[in-house]
Amino acid sequence: MIMTVKSLAIIGTGIMGMGIAQIAAQADIQVLLFDAKAGAAEQGRQSLQAMLEKLAAKGKFTDEQLQSTLSNLTVIEDIAKIADVDVVIEAIIENLDIKKQLFKQLESLVPAETILATNTSSLAVTAIASDCEHPERVAGFHFFNPVPLMKIVEVIPGISTKLSVVETLTTLAKRMGHLGVVAKDTPGFIVNHGGRAFGTEALKILGEGVASFEDIDRILRDGAGFRMGPFELLDLTGIDVSHPVMESIYNQYYFEPRYRPHPLTRQMLTGNKLGRKVGEGFYQYTDGQKVTSNTNQQLPYKTDSDTSNLSVWIGADLAEDKQQLIDHLNANDITIDDNDQPNPDSLILLAIYGEDTTNAAIRYQVNPKQAVAIDMLTDLSKHRTLMPSIVTEDNFVAQAYALFGRNNKLGKSSDEDSEVAVDATLITESTGFVAQRVVAMVINLGCDIAMQGIATPKDIDNAVKLGLGYPYGPISWGDELGAERILLILERIYGLTGDPRYRPSPWLQRRAKLGISLFTQQSNFSC
Repeated sequence: MIMTVKSLAIIGTGIMGMGIAQIAAQADIQVLLFDAKAGAAEQGRQSLQAMLEKLAAKGKFTDEQLQSTLSNLTVIEDIAKIADVDVVIEAIIENLDIKKQLFKQLESLVPAETILATNTSSLAVTAIASDCEHPERVAGFHFFNPVPLMKIVEVIPGISTKLSVVETLTTLAKRMGHLGVVAKDTPGFIVNHGGRAFGTEALKILGEGVASFEDIDRILRDGAGFRMGPFELLDLTGIDVSHPVMESIYNQYYFEPRYRPHPLTRQMLTGNKLGRKVGEGFYQYTDGQKVTSNTNQQLPYKTDSDTSNLSVWIGADLAEDKQQLIDHLNANDITIDDNDQPNPDSLILLAIYGEDTTNAAIRYQVNPKQAVAIDMLTDLSKHRTLMPSIVTEDNFVAQAYALFGRNNKLGKSSDEDSEVAVDATLITESTGFVAQRVVAMVINLGCDIAMQGIATPKDIDNAVKLGLGYPYGPISWGDELGAERILLILERIYGLTGDPRYRPSPWLQRRAKLGISLFTQQSNFSC
């Protein structure tokens, strides 16, 4: 049976605990606030009250809503007073031994029907409940910071958790205005697991010298549509938080290559380059704000070079990409070299996936000295990424940059008489472009989480999108871009590098080859 929750207790009144308390009180649930540190619970309540009063002054709450919310919050100094609540939510330090001790204490204070929930982000729920007499009533209830704005919560049953506990917490999440997604008790659950690809792949790209961290951020933010670049995000979260999580999940999955951390963040952690909180990480900060600087590429190429005599030969893996480039060239009055083999003075433009320019030129049997590759995975009206080969002659690089590194008729605003600013980034040779590598890894990892049965494809998609702020959930993003295209990227990178981190998930492979949605689940059947 699903319990109707009328009261709950929050143990630990830091940022997370008070965030949970706020949304519970706003849902007209009686909330008891307890913290082992004397005075901390009262301080937390006062801080919350001050913040809510400011919001009310801005018209975000009526006075009646404000008073109702505050009346539902009660500070207690004696933990024994939690005895009559329906649910206890623990939001203390991420230390397994301390949490286990707390849960044993909670069991001695509450009746057997009371649900005990942990807001852990990285510890196994089963381990937390392991010393409890009734582990069946223990579950994870993992919120994200800031709790009132991040409308997602992971509900994690341990190995012994009753279904009714999961259903009660999922219902409670909805009542508090959040989407409850059920996840297996595995390292990282859904969101922290699903977020492994973004930062680790960006760090690998940086470590290979493909592009600067500023350019990688720009490509992924402007071209791929991420809200923040990976290095901006690492600075915001803090290397002291992010790197240990990378190592923890990598270790808990017994060194699975997909989760491999990078030595750079370990070095930054050692050197106290932690990000915004200390004024320096990948970027520099003053008073918590990133110091603005002209981080655009300083290149010897001009965007206003004369292209009137330019001739371009196109090689494209996909017909629609070739047509898009033809349309772009025609719109800018560029001559198209449509010979079977390019003329010796033509720029060779290669629209490729999961490959570097050298290998693509060899595959197309063209001269790599004339070749520049372009990433067609991203929106060209917002950003363009160009990749010469290591032997591409300078005049051809200059031609490609003049053609794509300026405002032109591909990037239009809503006013057809004006053009919008569109940047181009030149990168060194990479087996797959920056955006291709990161986006394909995000999608592939989402597919692997689905294959492991950690959550349903829909819940994975919602959790990652809401919890991480990606433009799409990984499953829907794969459908949007085309599973076949993502599979091509991964297969080529894996084939060229031999690195098992790029091996395609069987979930992705089967659906791509069948031409069906990545949301497709196997039909239930009995043997």
